[in-house]
Amino acid sequence: MILSDRTIKELIEKGELIVEPYEPSHVQCSSLDLRLGNQIAIYENVGCIDVKKELKGVKVIEFGEYFEIKPKEFLLATTLEYIKLPNYITAFVEGRSSLGRLGLFIENAGWVDAGFEGQITLELFNANNCTIRLYKGMRICQLVFAKLDKKPEKVYSGKYKGQKGVVPSRIYMDKDLK
Repeated sequence: MILSDRTIKELIEKGELIVEPYEPSHVQCSSLDLRLGNQIAIYENVGCIDVKKELKGVKVIEFGEYFEIKPKEFLLATTLEYIKLPNYITAFVEGRSSLGRLGLFIENAGWVDAGFEGQITLELFNANNCTIRLYKGMRICQLVFAKLDKKPEKVYSGKYKGQKGVVPSRIYMDKDLK
């Protein structure tokens, strides 16, 4: 079941869903808009990415008022908001239609597990043929919340729990790759 604006506001007011900083006007009828933080990460001179090894060559940049994403460029960004989901709520990240219509693809592997807490790292790709300028604090994506049918046996406690700022891939930590 997708949560409505009323339920999202109730959960935040009760402190069961934590969103910091929280802007009440960003609650939509069935989602919550999140804003762009002030960090991006760019892959520089990486060469071949070996998923079994920690990634070297990722440059994290704190930017001022804005940054520009060039045509066909991929980079990571972070949300301004730090969120904490209760163990019975999951969420998925969707890009904003207004930005998608400019050719900006916004993703975070799509899913945020129940029990997750941290800032959300976003994958951004400019599919357009021109540069797109993005501003710190602008609404960049939206979270859609859903209630789980039962309490999970195991809530999220993975390698990204508690992340702050841009966090590059940690796939090399996966047990099945050892």
